[in-house]
Amino acid sequence: MNEGTEQGLIHISDDVVTSIVGQVVLETPGIAGMSGSNISNNWAKRLGGKNVKKGLSVEVKEVDVAIDLKVIVNYGCVIQEVCYMLQKNVRNAVENMMGLSLVSVNVKVEKVVLPL
Repeated sequence: MNEGTEQGLIHISDDVVTSIVGQVVLETPGIAGMSGSNISNNWAKRLGGKNVKKGLSVEVKEVDVAIDLKVIVNYGCVIQEVCYMLQKNVRNAVENMMGLSLVSVNVKVEKVVLPL
């Protein structure tokens, strides 16, 4: 995304959007991790969010963003509630932190994991 201001040009990299969204996903209660990644929620946090790009697709245009997420949900959680909260958290982060308009947050639950 590029935006012109009186002082110059502001460019937000797709990687920045991906990083922020990945962190929000891992911090959402009920989410065990991103699908396509063999790394758990706790390990991802310890490693500084590495591999959060797996299961995450971000399409950034001039002033709006579309996001597709493939997630793993913890067993025993109400899946619809977890996904709704995830959509809300991602929307808040993208709109408040970056000033972008979020067109859609599509969530696909690919696995449910049992607690250890």
